[in-house]
Amino acid sequence: MTYAKDDLRSALTTGAAPRPSGAVAAPEFLDFSVTAPDVVTAAGSRQWIVRGQNFVLIHTEPVPGDVIWSGELRSEQVVLVIDESSGISAGAHAVTGPALVVVPPGAAEIVSTGGGQLTQLIQSDELEWAAKASNADSYAHPHPHVAPLELWPEPVGGYRWRTYRMADVPDDPKRFGRIFRTRAFMVNFLKPNQGPRNPHKLSPHFHDDFEQCSLIVAGTYVHHIQTPWGTDADDWRPEDHARVGSPSATVIPPPTVHTSQAIGSGANHLIDIFSGPRHDFSAQPGWVLNAGDYPAPPA
Repeated sequence: MTYAKDDLRSALTTGAAPRPSGAVAAPEFLDFSVTAPDVVTAAGSRQWIVRGQNFVLIHTEPVPGDVIWSGELRSEQVVLVIDESSGISAGAHAVTGPALVVVPPGAAEIVSTGGGQLTQLIQSDELEWAAKASNADSYAHPHPHVAPLELWPEPVGGYRWRTYRMADVPDDPKRFGRIFRTRAFMVNFLKPNQGPRNPHKLSPHFHDDFEQCSLIVAGTYVHHIQTPWGTDADDWRPEDHARVGSPSATVIPPPTVHTSQAIGSGANHLIDIFSGPRHDFSAQPGWVLNAGDYPAPPA
């Protein structure tokens, strides 16, 4: 991996460059800014439904007051209330963004109370929702380089509605981003940045056995992705330097080498999503902000 010296991730344990055995999946560039929504509700809310190996992502541009979710799940779901113009309510619970919300298993109805963006994360073993993804065909067969989802321990105190507001997270130069985890997900709710990223301080790196989903909610980015060469030249792929707008979701497969570069002149905002939680981030003291609610597995 290659990080600038002042990048906190440079402290992570790194391995040799990946040499995959067998074909590596192609990245999924899912740019909602140029594709029609998969669902338009009667009230006019627009929704895009996509998936990775272990997760389903529903991104909504809502109409205030609209029911954007009504259903029942066997597992928790995560709702990202993206910014100050975003808000949700469900029964006695009401949240204004930016925030990360964990909804317990069971039946729920979620109403948008604002016009700002919302993103839901659901486990892909909720098969009804996995089948609705616009890119479901890409996962007709499991990707061999992605480890199956293994749920982390149950939350302390049991399942319940949990709200984590970004306004409650103090800045800390010793912490990378704003990281939260559940049994199935890890989300780095990074802060928006102004202007382009310094092209001389990029961070190409790879993951051995898990996908990274980079959700862009503001600005314009280029995702640079390089598939490492294995022994079979038929499996080689050209480099990707894909420009995406906002909103968009890019699923980056392992063990590709990748980095994302903000190029917009205004606000650029990226949120990274992983399923399951990352062990390396979890091992860094203080990085996971809700570790007291969602413990790590025994060492």
